[in-house]
Amino acid sequence: MSSLATAPAGATPEQAGATPTSRNRRSFLSADLALAVVLAAGLALIVFVATGGSDLGPNTWVEIVLLAVGAASAVAVALLAPGPPGRGFATVVLFAALAALSYLSIAWSVQPATSWLEANRTLAYLGAFAAAAALARLAPARWPAILGAIGLATVVVCGYALLAKVFPATLNANDTLGRLRVPFGYWNATGLMAALGLPVCLWAGTRPATGRLLRSLSVPALVVLLTTLILAYSRGALLAAVIALAAWFALVPLRLRATLLLAVGAIGAAIPTAWALAHHAITHDNATLVSRTAAGHTFGLVLVVVLAVSALAGFITIRAMDGVTLQPRVRRRIGTGLLLALALVPLVALAGAAASSRGLTGQISHEWTTLTSTTPPTSVGNNAGRLGQLGNSRGLYWSEGLKVGEHAPLAGVGAGGFDTARTRYTTNSLAVAHAHSYVIETFADFGLIGIALSLALLTTWALAARRTLRGPPADEGQAAERIGLITMLAVVVTFGVSSLIDWTWFIPGVTVPALLCAGWLAGRGPLGARTPGRADTSQPVAKRPIAPGRLAAALGILAAALVAGWFVWRPLHSSDQVSAAIDALTRADAGAALADARGAAASDPVSTEPLWELSAIYGALGDPAASRQELLHAVHVQPANAQTWVQLGTFDLQAHRVQLALAELANAWRLDRTQPITEQLIQQAKSRLAG
Repeated sequence: MSSLATAPAGATPEQAGATPTSRNRRSFLSADLALAVVLAAGLALIVFVATGGSDLGPNTWVEIVLLAVGAASAVAVALLAPGPPGRGFATVVLFAALAALSYLSIAWSVQPATSWLEANRTLAYLGAFAAAAALARLAPARWPAILGAIGLATVVVCGYALLAKVFPATLNANDTLGRLRVPFGYWNATGLMAALGLPVCLWAGTRPATGRLLRSLSVPALVVLLTTLILAYSRGALLAAVIALAAWFALVPLRLRATLLLAVGAIGAAIPTAWALAHHAITHDNATLVSRTAAGHTFGLVLVVVLAVSALAGFITIRAMDGVTLQPRVRRRIGTGLLLALALVPLVALAGAAASSRGLTGQISHEWTTLTSTTPPTSVGNNAGRLGQLGNSRGLYWSEGLKVGEHAPLAGVGAGGFDTARTRYTTNSLAVAHAHSYVIETFADFGLIGIALSLALLTTWALAARRTLRGPPADEGQAAERIGLITMLAVVVTFGVSSLIDWTWFIPGVTVPALLCAGWLAGRGPLGARTPGRADTSQPVAKRPIAPGRLAAALGILAAALVAGWFVWRPLHSSDQVSAAIDALTRADAGAALADARGAAASDPVSTEPLWELSAIYGALGDPAASRQELLHAVHVQPANAQTWVQLGTFDLQAHRVQLALAELANAWRLDRTQPITEQLIQQAKSRLAG
């Protein structure tokens, strides 16, 4: 134990000087497996609780838990980590600055209630990132547990998505869309979850330290992930997977083994995918529940058979790879052949474009125009054919996001304000909550300040990750760890590509796994580097004196976490009080309804929901003056929100204050030209004035 205590951070038992017995190795791997299962359960729980990230109650509790985990990790670093805060500290500070900017933006936001919720989300993400960075510093040898957890969680979630097709009456009775979108409620998130697990499964299948049986299971896991990826019809997730896998293959030396495993998994996935695509009840919209159930049961049988056969094929493949050692010359020839085959793909695409009626340049110009068009396409449906089409609505979303940012270029319109601000610059009635790009959303919400801060965070993180991965490994243990860290990098790249073209940042279930990998890469530090300033190891950790400064820092972190947790909880508390007020009003208990609504307004002073409820209560009590006063208060709280003006204008129109109503509705129309009802109310007011 003394040799382990003085070993370099991240050392294996053999590197630390312990006897490299099989018992030590089994104990070490068992600890990794146990931690991986616990973390995987947590990641899966986040997915099934938070789902699409829009349900206030479940998401608030997920955020509080992530905040608590991050705070506990920070306290552990403050009390136990030797030396000053070093590795990963700068990235954590910049991440904290991004969270602080989100909270500050409430002051100038066009939708401050939404900004508060988005700031809470960013703070929770900071907790996940900081926890990973802290764990990488305190227990760097546990990196396999992080990857194992992500791999297991992605397979479980994607397996559930497929089970929803197998048992639709039980798991997904009301969803008549053919695309896979459970459990997130959003197909691109389901596809991204599958993409996140692909490099992890390749790592698990090619890792010598893992037993042959576990490595064999990587093949059916690939079948589950690849089938989910295709049946989600997510072009963004597919693009992210291709780019991340290309980076993984470029950096990892186990290319031939990984290629063989990927090929076996792809062949296995092709069978259930092809079967599903051939049956409209599985993959097309608006099929009856009876037909979906019948087709789903057969689909389940196909899956079971394919998974069993792929597990056997995986075992045979792994055993064959373990028994064959290729000469360097043969490996180079095979690798060269694979690269040539891969290079033929773009050449074939170019040849096809050149042979088209538009010619090469004309076809490229046409595809680019299709890709960037601001007119929503009408030819792209919800079937598998969309995977081969470029038409999409992102050009429209990005154009609107840029317009919002251009009118508030310095600080933006506040966190989550894009949804409210975009309606000033468009007549498109399509409901769009996000700009479908982290960069454009950040420009719209935080302006150039947010772009500069995000760029600084990305640069600092990239430098930290580069320090972690730089240099050749000194031994086999470091070589294995480096491959694992590259796999983490591939997970981050997968999520990063998706976030560039989608709004997946707002969905905790797919964001937290990427943040764990990103935080670990930032906090790990160079392989083999000794932790600077290691404290005295002559005493057990529990008996070592804690410096007053460290104790003060830990207490400060705990105090800040408690305040932050209370702040995160307040919008949920306000929403619960609004619900209580509605229930009390239904029971004709006006006193309780007023008390609950006033409490809701005090808990979330930037939300209009409690004020609208108060207005309704006063109206039910026959006090129109007080009712209108609450609507005026709502306009004062959110003057840039068209809905506050619509509520006030409608009230005054019904109260026969037509001139006032016309001015108020005109303000609403100026802020939001996407709602025909506002224009109808304006015409109604004008007709009354004319009459």
